[in-house]
Amino acid sequence: MVIRTGLAAVSAALLAMNRQVEVREVLQTIVHSARDLLDAEYAALGVPDDRGGFAQFVVAGVSDEQWKAIGPLPRRHGILAAMLDDAAPQRLADVRHDPRFEGWPAAHPELSDFLGMPIADGDEVLGALFLANKRCTRPDGGCAFTAEDEDLLRVLAEHAAIALNNARLYERARELTIAGERSRIAHELHDAVSQKLFSLRLTAQAATALVDRDPRRAKDELHEIARLAADAADELRAAVVELRPAALEEDGLVATLRAQVRVLDRAHTASVTFTADGVRALPAPQEEAALRVAQEALHNALRHAGATTVAVSLARRDGGGTTLRVTDDGHGFDPGAVRRAGRHLGLVSMRDRAASVGGTLSVQSEPGKGTEIEMEVPGV
Repeated sequence: MVIRTGLAAVSAALLAMNRQVEVREVLQTIVHSARDLLDAEYAALGVPDDRGGFAQFVVAGVSDEQWKAIGPLPRRHGILAAMLDDAAPQRLADVRHDPRFEGWPAAHPELSDFLGMPIADGDEVLGALFLANKRCTRPDGGCAFTAEDEDLLRVLAEHAAIALNNARLYERARELTIAGERSRIAHELHDAVSQKLFSLRLTAQAATALVDRDPRRAKDELHEIARLAADAADELRAAVVELRPAALEEDGLVATLRAQVRVLDRAHTASVTFTADGVRALPAPQEEAALRVAQEALHNALRHAGATTVAVSLARRDGGGTTLRVTDDGHGFDPGAVRRAGRHLGLVSMRDRAASVGGTLSVQSEPGKGTEIEMEVPGV
């Protein structure tokens, strides 16, 4: 019965370690499991840094008040350094009598019998786990950690290495996910919200010019400003929570593009037109990608290229796919030179958008000859 109970306790400890995915939680679980299983008064686990100290240090059996009174994290010296440098277990009847003992702060609890075990993954030492002050029921007080305790702690340390590596991999994956999400939001903000703000600024300029000579039209433009501001807020929320653009949800791609082109045509001196030929509703990701590419191309034509005419078209291809084309008569540029210079987030973003839905993007432009952006998405 005692053996069965012991095995159940070990099994529970190992399962608890591998249930955690945060590094800090894994460290705490290891420390508390080791302390309980080996019936120690104190337990601690230190993860070394590369500067002679510890990046993390977790304890069990010490209150928060005691821990604050002890002071800064310990340095790697004495017995702790031996475990980390030699990757060898340390079992001592009284740590205070070991020649490597260098003392501890005044508020530190008194430790006597000591059992330490490195946590290693191959040749890499991930941390040092140690226990102190074996709880004792013998009347002479002569209890200490045994060879069996050392074997059990070795098993825990081996599984702790697996759990700690898994947690580190999880946190690294999460960091990569967060980095990818930041990149997505950056694209969304650049592609969507900046377009709305550009339209907002143009409409505000038009309203300012009309205030004195045509107050009624100026009032209409002010209403348009309010609508564009609300749209910008919707786009910002959509970028953060990864929703489709608000207008697409209600109106679809053709109606949304037609409305946005109409706004730009009114707000800008350039002639901006839109045509659609046989285009049916597309899958949601394709509609969003096409809208973002069109917005970026319009933004570049009107803000940077000095275009006097811009034409946007959507057409259904014979194979069932759809072609988006944005053509302008602006200054044009050398696409090869842009790629070599590593500039123009907008072009990178457009290509990424097209590729994300299995489509392709081509850019035809020459200095002084305008630009044509064409995106093709496959049929479904």
